[in-house]
Amino acid sequence: MRIIAGVAKGRTLGSVAGSTRPTSDRAREALFSSLASEFGDFLGLHILDLFGGSGAIALEALSRGASTVHVVESEFEAQKTIQNNYELVQRNQPAGDFHLYSMSAQRFVSESAKEKYHFVYIDPPFDLDDSEVEDIVSKLHIAGFLKSDAMVAVERTTRGSKFSWPDGFTPLRQRKYGAATIYFGNYAP
Repeated sequence: MRIIAGVAKGRTLGSVAGSTRPTSDRAREALFSSLASEFGDFLGLHILDLFGGSGAIALEALSRGASTVHVVESEFEAQKTIQNNYELVQRNQPAGDFHLYSMSAQRFVSESAKEKYHFVYIDPPFDLDDSEVEDIVSKLHIAGFLKSDAMVAVERTTRGSKFSWPDGFTPLRQRKYGAATIYFGNYAP
């Protein structure tokens, strides 16, 4: 796993042994290509990565110039990996602010929003029930986590049922990458 673009381009990131399923480089590259076409550059963007895993999505956004990048991860080993990976990327002195929240995504979205985000990436374990994922997405809307032009991407297993967006979101597109499908939705309050 490596940083694809930005100030830390080419940096190799560590992964979490066994407990997570990292988003492939190919899927990450396509994800960020979609975001670039939607938002232009990343300067000034506020990004939230729920279920952070190794932190690759968040750190890619930081490398590309996002001004605020928050990662939420509950697993201790994953938290250590994210911190180590952040230290690697930090050597290239990205300009944005980075923060790791050591808690579950469910708990994070259940609290009042302290920040509004342009983009939220949600990559839960594939065995997490779709209704729980939909509840997390719904709480992003209800608790005020999203800017008016926000986009949300949800990664789910290709073998499962199609992800359904809750009220407050408009489906945009979906892309399959092997065992994973990424569903894109626009915030539509």
